[in-house]
Amino acid sequence: MSFGDLKINLSEETKMSFVGRNGTQFMVDGKVFYINGWNSYWLMDQAVDEYSKPRVRAMLQAGAKMGLTVCRTWAFNDGAYHALQISPGRFDERVFKALDHVIAEARKQGIRLLLSLVNNLQAYGGKTQYVNWAWQEGIGLSSSNDSFFFDPSIRIYFKNYVKAVLTRKNTITGIEYRDDPTIFGWELINEPRCMSDASGDTLQDWLEEMSAYVKSIDKKHLLTIGLEGFYGPNSPKRLTVNPAQWAATLGADFIRNSKISTIDFASAHIYPDHWFHGQEFEAELKYVSKWMLSHIEDGDKELKKPVMFTEFGFSTENKNFHPSKRDRFFNTVFDVMYQSARKNGAGAGSFVWQFLVGGMEEYNDDFGIVPWERPATYRLITEHTCRLARIQGGLAQQKASLKDLCSRRR
Repeated sequence: MSFGDLKINLSEETKMSFVGRNGTQFMVDGKVFYINGWNSYWLMDQAVDEYSKPRVRAMLQAGAKMGLTVCRTWAFNDGAYHALQISPGRFDERVFKALDHVIAEARKQGIRLLLSLVNNLQAYGGKTQYVNWAWQEGIGLSSSNDSFFFDPSIRIYFKNYVKAVLTRKNTITGIEYRDDPTIFGWELINEPRCMSDASGDTLQDWLEEMSAYVKSIDKKHLLTIGLEGFYGPNSPKRLTVNPAQWAATLGADFIRNSKISTIDFASAHIYPDHWFHGQEFEAELKYVSKWMLSHIEDGDKELKKPVMFTEFGFSTENKNFHPSKRDRFFNTVFDVMYQSARKNGAGAGSFVWQFLVGGMEEYNDDFGIVPWERPATYRLITEHTCRLARIQGGLAQQKASLKDLCSRRR
């Protein structure tokens, strides 16, 4: 499949409304909205230089061609190569324009973006960079990574960053980010952990303050946390659903954190091959179903909010790896999502980690795929798109491009 084949009717695609929520379901224009999504965290980074910029359009066009509707990507790069935030409150306009380009291009292709605001991990700066900045300025309380959550100076750094991003006026579209429906929603932090306080109080306090702050600036967009989904020390499910005892000691708690009133939907990740070692593949698949069903049940009964599995991936470094195993893993995730959608359950979407276009080997961890390079995988993803589209009111009401895709699938 060449990118020359990726034609899309832009006049039809660019009209967008904000995504809202009604109880456990996302809504767009009065209709339920289920998401078949993906991760391409690298979009802003690749949009900085002219030679790599075309990859952004290629990836978003390819996603649209598969009928995917939301891409999760980073809206941060703190102090690293191609940094958006060079130092606290100082931005590289060239990189901000790259993010403008990503948003404008997504709008053209009819793709919405779930934008993450900071990393718990060190890649692209993360909370470590914030702590180092405070330490370098001589105002840091502690050199511990977790001081990101409790140091008042660092909280101010992060709030200033959030405000700069949310109120940014896109130089291409002229729309402030907080007013742009191309943005599906905001994610506070990718995979937060605060291991210095296993009780979870430190992280909970940070989440409450920062989610309220985001909402004080932007009341139009949905907001999530970015959790991995582990159950905390006070949750009975920590013993029966968590992959192991260590998962309850990370300072995060799926139910307690997600119950915060300023959080609109819950998120969890799915990485059985990182969580277990030496487990048989069939047992991993069973666990994936159990993990997902547990969180969807929480969304329905405890949280009364949608639940999205914003990352799921299968490592090429698994023993006896074969792409067909990854397809079975994907299919397990898609089947649980589909069954929840059929019953009007809280399962609202899933996002593959991660998609690349050709020639991006340096961005490939052991999870990356170029989806159109393997027809069976491509077919699996588009089949899921079409199954969800049929639930959302039948194909008759869908966009012409989706009707065409799904009529060919039948």
